[in-house]
Amino acid sequence: MADRFDFIIVGKGMMGAAAARHLARTGARIALIGPDEPEDWARHDGVFSSHYDNGRITRTIDPDPVWALLARRSIERYDELATSSGVDFYSEAGCLIAAPLPGGEDTYLENVIAARDRLGVDAPFISETDLADQFPWFRFPAGYGGVFEPRNAGHINPRALVKAQVALAEKAGVTVVRSEVSSLARVGSVVNIRIVDGATFTTGRVVIAAGGFSISKQLLSRPLDLVVKARTVLFAEVARDDLPRFAGMPSLIGAAPTQDQSYYLLPPIRYPDGKFYIKIGGDPSDINIESEADVRAWFRGDANRAAADHMAGLLSRAMPSFKPAALKWSPCVTTFTRHGYPYIGFADSDRVAVLTGGNGAAAKSSDEIGRLGAVLLENGQLDASEYDTDFAVCFR
Repeated sequence: MADRFDFIIVGKGMMGAAAARHLARTGARIALIGPDEPEDWARHDGVFSSHYDNGRITRTIDPDPVWALLARRSIERYDELATSSGVDFYSEAGCLIAAPLPGGEDTYLENVIAARDRLGVDAPFISETDLADQFPWFRFPAGYGGVFEPRNAGHINPRALVKAQVALAEKAGVTVVRSEVSSLARVGSVVNIRIVDGATFTTGRVVIAAGGFSISKQLLSRPLDLVVKARTVLFAEVARDDLPRFAGMPSLIGAAPTQDQSYYLLPPIRYPDGKFYIKIGGDPSDINIESEADVRAWFRGDANRAAADHMAGLLSRAMPSFKPAALKWSPCVTTFTRHGYPYIGFADSDRVAVLTGGNGAAAKSSDEIGRLGAVLLENGQLDASEYDTDFAVCFR
């Protein structure tokens, strides 16, 4: 006999785990299905998750009001999440956004300043002269200025954030099934779900929160208009005796007029191997992944050496005094929706829903995105009139 649940969330990543925690407050019978991180990526033939990482930038300033509100509401709950779960996942290191000074052809920094003022965020403008004095770790091209957000900004640990969400969901009565879904089918008013070991579950409503794996035909027969991009991230090891001089270093977004000169980087963060790394991302070009099998293969592979070399060059120019003890790189993916916001809606009548599409901006905002997914499952519709979008699901 199949286990019966009122609601099931497929995908135990940042969005799915958050949805489970928020939905648990309804008192319904809920299951959260998704595997744990594999120990050996290269030998793993199952699904992966982009939250297998210890560092993502968080900030409240965003020129887009939808993403700004998603971030603010999530960040406001960080302390509650950490205190209730006993899991620390947030470091308020601050975030510096550096870009060409206002007044030229590039309007990125102008838009950031306008967003700051609209949101009422305390984040001073940093002149070209003051950048080097206040942030001695970095060097920027001539004609750059910045905006520094010292509070409610810095970086989060996605692995720890998911751990906190899952712990609180379990504490509230959610059944966590640490396995991979192999098939999903709607039959009348119920949805039948099978996992790879053959066990089956039934539910009245299910939400697919599987990130880049949401393109799987086993999960959704009708393909989403979702672009999955292969990403490479570079990790520069910081020698132990070099760590003290990076005290106080914030997260950094370095914006340039072209993609191949834009990047983000984070201060030294301790990773599972016990070493500290400065992480930098900024693929010079896009590589689209067309199938779920290719997503798996990308995660099992060695990422893109040319992209890693490019980012090493960006790092050496942004931090010329830093000499890494070693370099390594890893694969990741980002998912992009048609309208640039997460898909939060039903894909099949009011039984099978979708919660996916981070658009490269969702880690910091995942708690609020998960809450909206929980509202959708509980009520059968999403009432989020405070947002200037309906988060509609789009299909190919």
